[in-house]
Amino acid sequence: MEKAIFAWSGGKDSTLALHRVLLEKKYDVVSLLTTMSLDYDRISMHGVRRELLEAQAETIGIPLKKVYVKTSPSNVEYEKKMSQTMLKFKSQGVNICIFGDIFLEDLRVWREEKLSQIGFTAHFPIWKIDTLKLAKEFFDLNYKAKIAVVDTKAINQSFSGREFDQSFVDDLPKTADPCGENGEFHSFVYSGPIFKKQLEIKTGEQIMRENRFYYTDLLFK
Repeated sequence: MEKAIFAWSGGKDSTLALHRVLLEKKYDVVSLLTTMSLDYDRISMHGVRRELLEAQAETIGIPLKKVYVKTSPSNVEYEKKMSQTMLKFKSQGVNICIFGDIFLEDLRVWREEKLSQIGFTAHFPIWKIDTLKLAKEFFDLNYKAKIAVVDTKAINQSFSGREFDQSFVDDLPKTADPCGENGEFHSFVYSGPIFKKQLEIKTGEQIMRENRFYYTDLLFK
């Protein structure tokens, strides 16, 4: 199998993409790669605590590499940090990076262009799959996730902290993507087929940041 690293956010799309990759047995995923906020020591954008991410990676059974950047990094800073990290993996015989993106064309093009500059190829296991079908697949596989943050410009703050389940999808406004692919919400997966055991988590404090993003702190029980 070809060696690959997996761009891991801890959320449902990453999980479904990794699920497929592990079933296909085409790639040897040598590491999960997660971008972290240097200011908060949490997953970038998702706002999930480092200890939850580490527990998640441990129960999946794949090593985790964390890359720290400022909360709102410049493109130069982000690309420099990521290139340095990717080149270290390249020296170990890795030249493929896997993503859980679904339909954002400009993001895919940007990823492919940046990776090609350092000799990497991008792979997108769930690309262009209907997001309603992906959500149903997530539920049918018995994965479980909590919503860690919502963009209140897109959906109501009351969605933050909820379970990502069929009722959540049913309650979303028609303008929102069922998988939040446009940034409407981000999630944290705590149980499912690729997990050796379920992570016992609970919701904690809720807070609005940037007058837009409504975070729910996820904690161990």
